[in-house]
Amino acid sequence: MRPDSYRTRKKHNCIAFVSCALFLISGCVQGPDYVRPVVEVPPAYRFAQGTPDIAPRSGWWNAYHDARLDNLVREALANNRDLRIAAARVDEFAAILAGTKSQGSPQIGYGLSATRSRSSEEKIPTLINPLSTTLSTVLSASWEIDLWGRIRRETEAARANLLATEEARRGVTLTIISSVISSYVTLLDLDEQLRVTDFTIAGRKKSVDLFETRLAGGWVSEFEMSQVRAEYEGALAQRPPILQAIAVQENALSVLVGTNPGPIVRTTDLVSLQAPRVPAGLPSELLLRRPDILQAEEQLAASNALIGAARAEFFPRITLTGLLGFASGSLGSLFTGPAHTWTFTGDVNGPIYTGGGLRAAVQQAEARREQALANYELVVQNAFRDVEDSLASLKRSGELRDTLQRRVQTLQRGVELAKERYENGYSDYLEVLDTERSLFSVELQLASARGDYQRALVSLYRALGGDWVSVRANSVASAQVRKTKP
Repeated sequence: MRPDSYRTRKKHNCIAFVSCALFLISGCVQGPDYVRPVVEVPPAYRFAQGTPDIAPRSGWWNAYHDARLDNLVREALANNRDLRIAAARVDEFAAILAGTKSQGSPQIGYGLSATRSRSSEEKIPTLINPLSTTLSTVLSASWEIDLWGRIRRETEAARANLLATEEARRGVTLTIISSVISSYVTLLDLDEQLRVTDFTIAGRKKSVDLFETRLAGGWVSEFEMSQVRAEYEGALAQRPPILQAIAVQENALSVLVGTNPGPIVRTTDLVSLQAPRVPAGLPSELLLRRPDILQAEEQLAASNALIGAARAEFFPRITLTGLLGFASGSLGSLFTGPAHTWTFTGDVNGPIYTGGGLRAAVQQAEARREQALANYELVVQNAFRDVEDSLASLKRSGELRDTLQRRVQTLQRGVELAKERYENGYSDYLEVLDTERSLFSVELQLASARGDYQRALVSLYRALGGDWVSVRANSVASAQVRKTKP
């Protein structure tokens, strides 16, 4: 009974010793733990519309119900070079995290050596063989005990940098999606302007033909004929710039989706394009949606962790090193018992005087943390401003679109009345030309206003963080990963 009790008591003592050691090691981590800073959040958006909705649907661009647009977005996500660069950076920082974390693990290596040498017979007795052979095999292991948490803090910083890079990649993705949709809307906007221009050109060409017939019959003057021709040529002059803008926009969109510059097929027009519903939400949710905010927060967490890594440099580093191997003068006896060798070493290295270098390093880390904190607060404020700007732009562009739509209808009726007055002799044709000129100008403005409204809607989705259903899940996961001890 006594040997068993002794072994049991010895086992319990070992467990208690190991537990105490682990507790002491975990309690010696230097530096402050990260705590999310408190930022002032407005209670609501100034130009918010509708009822707050905290769970918008992902893939929001599908609400346009345009298969061609969906394909463009998919092509961009698969082929865009900027996105590939961002994804490669995520892989790079994942490797950096793995390399930093590996410092806390035992480092095991091996070595093989063989030496054959001859000594001068003039320096040794003739009875000694001048030829000598040395063979050795070594298995080495070393482990730095992270007593003060330096490696753990550096790993924490590397993990935060990885998460920041992932948020940067997501930000690039959001930018690409928004840019594709905005570019596509701009193409439809230009198509609408071209349609209005071609319709106006066709109508004025009919007027030119009609007036040439009347001029030949002496029913109109040369002055009236020149006015009609001038309006026709003015409409023609609007066409080349629009065609040029379409070509430039097609080339830009082609590169954006990862293909060579070329034409872009459109299967709908700006008037028929359905618009997604206007999103809404609370300002506080923006902190969990926007990739740039989450990226700035992870950078703040990384700089906070590096303060602890800098403070740990004040304390000694404890390293255990072991060597196990065989050494012999001949290959046949290399792995025999007498050829066995081993070495075990414990090293403790610490600073005594560095001329203030270590203190300066801590101060640098603290200053970087303050920079990261100010940057985080600035990013949050700019995010709120982006949403407010987008909401204001969406509201005002919608009002302008509706106003221009009513004005177009009024001018269309005005053109009909002006033509009736001219045909009945109550006015000259200049009144018709002035009304048509105003109608043409307002129709072009209406096409631009419709495009501006759609682009403002895209900007709002981008300002709110895009597909934030999956974003919220990723943000919670990121926060959990950051809190996990390495």
